[in-house]
Amino acid sequence: MRFWLVSAVFLAPAIAYAHVTLETGQAVADSYYKAVMRVPHGCQGSPTRRIQVRIPEGVSSVKMQAKPGWRVSAVNRKAGEGEVPQVGEVTWTGGPLPDNQFEEFAIFMKLPDRPGETIYFPVVQDCIKGTTRWNEMPDPNKPGLKEPAPALRLIKKPQ
Repeated sequence: MRFWLVSAVFLAPAIAYAHVTLETGQAVADSYYKAVMRVPHGCQGSPTRRIQVRIPEGVSSVKMQAKPGWRVSAVNRKAGEGEVPQVGEVTWTGGPLPDNQFEEFAIFMKLPDRPGETIYFPVVQDCIKGTTRWNEMPDPNKPGLKEPAPALRLIKKPQ
């Protein structure tokens, strides 16, 4: 009986954190950064076949990592007159990534100069059977997130 209780205690955090996350939770504002999205599982047992990441406003110079077995594409945001178009969305299609395996998808980018702010990278994970939207952002009126968007805290440059 104790084995099951101890096992449940150790497994509970793993279940709570079993969502798409960034490898690092903070980065220096106004710097170049490699965002590594970790996809730890499929959708309720079904293999992943597509990962779509929305790029936050203010992020520029986006470059996507090629992955064997996956096709990567980007969609630009609408740019105003005289503005340089910026990538607003990156999508990897392929695999499939079995539910019992994990994968990392990387995007290189220039972060905005907004120290102290947290930016979010909403992700849509399409599986052979089902879709999970990792797009919830903190809301003081709605505690607890079931499907949180990966978050990155922008910090000041070290002195």
